[in-house]
Amino acid sequence: MSNIPAKTGLVLVFGASGYIGSNLVPRLMESGFRVRACARNQSVLEGRGWRGVEIAQADALLPETLDEVLAGVEVAYYLVHSMSAGREFPRIDLDAAENFRMAAERQGVSRIVYLGGLIPASPGSEHLRSRRETGDCLRSGPVAVTEIRAGMIVGPGSAAFEVIRDLVNNLPLMITPRWVRTRSTPIGLDNLLEYMIRLPYLDGTAGQCFDVGGPEILTYEAIMRQYGEIVGRHPVIIPVPLLTPGLSSWWLRLVTSVPTNIARALIEGLRQDVIADDAAARRLVPIELTSFRESVLAALDTERDEKVPARWVEGSMACRNFEPSYAFYAKRASGSAVSAAPLAEIWRQITAIGGRNGYYYLNFLWKIRGLMDWLIGGPGLRRGRRHPNELRVGDVFDAWRVIAIEPRRRLTLLMEMKAPGSGVLEFDICPESGSHRITATAYFHPAGVWGLSYWYLLAPVHLILFRGLTRRIARQAENAASESA
Repeated sequence: MSNIPAKTGLVLVFGASGYIGSNLVPRLMESGFRVRACARNQSVLEGRGWRGVEIAQADALLPETLDEVLAGVEVAYYLVHSMSAGREFPRIDLDAAENFRMAAERQGVSRIVYLGGLIPASPGSEHLRSRRETGDCLRSGPVAVTEIRAGMIVGPGSAAFEVIRDLVNNLPLMITPRWVRTRSTPIGLDNLLEYMIRLPYLDGTAGQCFDVGGPEILTYEAIMRQYGEIVGRHPVIIPVPLLTPGLSSWWLRLVTSVPTNIARALIEGLRQDVIADDAAARRLVPIELTSFRESVLAALDTERDEKVPARWVEGSMACRNFEPSYAFYAKRASGSAVSAAPLAEIWRQITAIGGRNGYYYLNFLWKIRGLMDWLIGGPGLRRGRRHPNELRVGDVFDAWRVIAIEPRRRLTLLMEMKAPGSGVLEFDICPESGSHRITATAYFHPAGVWGLSYWYLLAPVHLILFRGLTRRIARQAENAASESA
């Protein structure tokens, strides 16, 4: 990264577990900044494997958690939003922004950098109004704010981009609302990150808002067609006047794995053109902007080059069987139980799963699913185990492959059964009031509409299965500990 002033102060990335934050942190580190990464769940950040990054935990809705993470910070990137919270997200976003602004003031932060959205003259979308109001709230205090406004961001994990990917990958024929003719200026992830890193450190950017965008003005129909050409799909797109953005947001839950509340908020913002007036940003940061096509190719290359993570991470290619057509966002189901058994015994029970030991709860269902898998050419439950109660990375047993182990804390298994998508089963152990909570979580990245149908069909079974599984592990660990006492 060129033309960035000396990096002397500490930089906070608040919301580092999100899409932009998880890409911004390593770029800041590569550019020589001292970085503190913060999220509501610290364990998610620990799973990123960032070396040299200070990890912290805080919640903007809990003011008492903010002062510590803002202490000593020179520049704070504010990257949180609450779209997944449903209809109450504008109020929640304002509360969070106000808490953060006041804490930044108390701790003497020099600059807040806020990533907002492109705002038309009279925004009709609650989502876009909320982004504007959040920026206004942050600016209402004495800490200088640099706001960067972007539309669709082209990169793996961007919710708007993932909606486009799911639509093109899953539907050969689309009956769409007229919003597909709405125009936008999609920006490549690399271009956005460079603006975010360079603009706040330039003279005259304090208290300013900057639109940023790519070099093209494209309709969403053109975006879908260009993406389809790149991945070898050519959907038929038929716009009709009857499907409103509101109706189409509900329809999207059937064809995309992007969280419904986020998809709804995004779709409702498509009634109006959102075109970046980026002359000021380009004058200050004269970078070469990449076209939509180039940005898509870069995103696909990034996914292909991704390393296997230390645990399940949203969108990980390893957890998607290295299939870019599988949904980035995972559906998930989990169950948990608390055990008073020693940690070592709980871990021994978890790592003994499968093979002749079975699956602890509703074992006949596991056998039926294994038989069905075997009948259609999968491994089923025939592969057994290398050792009755020990596992290591790379081990294969039944229909599972061990892809990550954190001893006495976490076990991550990749599903190798035949299915319309890719699955991961992860066991976590966390201390809780003198005991330990055992959590089993299934993550499933569906392959198209059939993958989503498969998930919804099995969702009720998963809810029962994982609750019972963790309770049985907890009880068996306690019984084994009592017998050995």
